[in-house]
Amino acid sequence: MKLTIERAALLKALGHVQSAVERRNTIPILSNVLLSADRDRLSFSATDLDMEIVDEAMAQVDRAGQITAPAHTLYEIVRKLPEGADVSLSFSGEDPRLIVAAGRSRFNLPVLPAGDFPVMSAEGLSNSMSVDVGDLIRLVDKTRFAISTEETRYYLNGLYLHTVVDGGVSKLRAVATDGHRLALAEMAAPEGAVGAPGVIVPRKTVGEARRLLDDAGEQIELQISPQKIRFEFGRAGALTSKVIDGAFPDYARVIPRDNQRVMMVDNKLFAQAVDRVATISAEKSRSVRMAIEPGRMVLTVRNMEAGQAVEELEIDYAGEPFELSFNARYILDVTDQIGAPQAEFRFGGPNDPALVLDPEDADVQYVLMPLRV
Repeated sequence: MKLTIERAALLKALGHVQSAVERRNTIPILSNVLLSADRDRLSFSATDLDMEIVDEAMAQVDRAGQITAPAHTLYEIVRKLPEGADVSLSFSGEDPRLIVAAGRSRFNLPVLPAGDFPVMSAEGLSNSMSVDVGDLIRLVDKTRFAISTEETRYYLNGLYLHTVVDGGVSKLRAVATDGHRLALAEMAAPEGAVGAPGVIVPRKTVGEARRLLDDAGEQIELQISPQKIRFEFGRAGALTSKVIDGAFPDYARVIPRDNQRVMMVDNKLFAQAVDRVATISAEKSRSVRMAIEPGRMVLTVRNMEAGQAVEELEIDYAGEPFELSFNARYILDVTDQIGAPQAEFRFGGPNDPALVLDPEDADVQYVLMPLRV
């Protein structure tokens, strides 16, 4: 294999694929990126056996071929080369190393055979839909903060992507929950979405797909099967991933439908006040007490060691006074997603989940579980 490629093109493609590679691997080949040169293109592939990212870039190929090289090392080398440089990649069977050269720089990297590199099959991906990139970014950004990191409940370690029929309208919906808060966002179902299986997309896949969406243009092709999901990014770039084999809980039962106590509050001022009083909260619970009465809210944090913090806020509320406590970080995660100047809170009893809505976006809902203190 022998080729020349612009540094910028090589860096961009390597940047897309190398993050699929885990820093620590017990299987040496999984630390490598597969390089395939043919005609006027250099293709890249990286995998951790659960997810595979592929991309390609234009190159001047003098001799076609395939080889694998250390992904992170190669990326760091290319990143540190001068801008505008032409990078030469060459490998021959006589020298068991990949030669990377640019200007006066020359690197020799260890390689492993391309034939040993695992390739993820795309078979069975029968349901295909074309999705607007902006809409998909919104679904991910509005929900992924609530994905659980607790490995024991593995079925919560991802984003539940599925179609629903609501009021006679088909919608593509994303839901995430960690048992303490829930985030839901939806959009009009694109053509081909109806009938697609609901899948739990793993947390790592969600993060990588979101990163790649920034360079994806206006539309992507989404393919789904009960075992896999594939994002095709227009050019030759694609991300294929296994989905979590498990049943997502019946989240609809958790979403309050008849919370009668409605409070409107300036979202920015509320978030700033919660952040301030939480400064002295105990690190584990991060508990903030909310005392709500007509026209005002009092936020209180008590810490036996650090003291007490109290702050008062004006609110739009006209019902009976009540009190309840929430985790400050969970409140701030939700207020970060509210795009309207005001946030709408709907409360039930002191131990009932609270529903948080964005007055300017009817297609998102958030649920916060109160702390029992």
